[in-house]
Amino acid sequence: MTPLNGKVAIVTGTSAPQGIGRAIALRLAAEGASLVVADIGGSVALHDQVYDRAVLQAQLVADIEQAGGRARAMQVDVTQQSDIERCVADTIGKFGGLDILVNNAGSLAGSDEFLSTTPEQWEASFRVNLLGPMMFCQAVIPPMRERGGGRIINIGSTGSLGAEAGFGAYTTMKHGMVGLSKTLAAEFGADGILCNTVCPGYIMTDMHAAANKRLAAQWGVSIEQAQQRRYAGVALRNAGRPQDVAAAVAYLAGPNADYVTGINLPVTGGVPCGI
Repeated sequence: MTPLNGKVAIVTGTSAPQGIGRAIALRLAAEGASLVVADIGGSVALHDQVYDRAVLQAQLVADIEQAGGRARAMQVDVTQQSDIERCVADTIGKFGGLDILVNNAGSLAGSDEFLSTTPEQWEASFRVNLLGPMMFCQAVIPPMRERGGGRIINIGSTGSLGAEAGFGAYTTMKHGMVGLSKTLAAEFGADGILCNTVCPGYIMTDMHAAANKRLAAQWGVSIEQAQQRRYAGVALRNAGRPQDVAAAVAYLAGPNADYVTGINLPVTGGVPCGI
């Protein structure tokens, strides 16, 4: 029997072809969970090409089903409480319950020097990176409590553990994500609801690959040389894979983490986290 057999999970932010959310969904499905994969609608530009998120979501569901799993895609704007409540209700209606929430959707809005960051950018970062996860947690805790417990796994970053210049709003919200996880761990542990934060470092996602390409052009070097420069401070001297983050999430969602709550789990290859 697979570790998550009979469990039901919602994973947000799942449309990117080489994204962390997609890898998490595939891993949880492989371990037996039924999945609702949720992402905002519209298009996304990746690698100089524009993709329809709905098409990417449909492909993810097809990949899960082809491997023998069960999944459903939903269009959800995590800044809209009505979307979140509809997602939770539809998940329970489709699969009969809810056991796992992975708050993975995020935004780099407000990634700028502090004095250049506008209130509008700050609010945009807050709404996606902190308010949305908070509203999702509020929506899933009552049905989890009725079910006898559950797992909430929030995806932070090295910006949850330290700080570097130029990412003020994002870093602040990711620190808030840790506070949210610890608050829920303290408040709902007696209900069997465990809440933890996974903190990825350099992970070779679509966004990370694009950043490497942009920096290479900016520095006048090859992509390989840019990567060597970026990873010089990483103990393992390379970027991780989305599957590395998915493995950490699967651990926290599974039976081997029955006595683990309120932690920050870095998946960084030993990268320094700044101040």
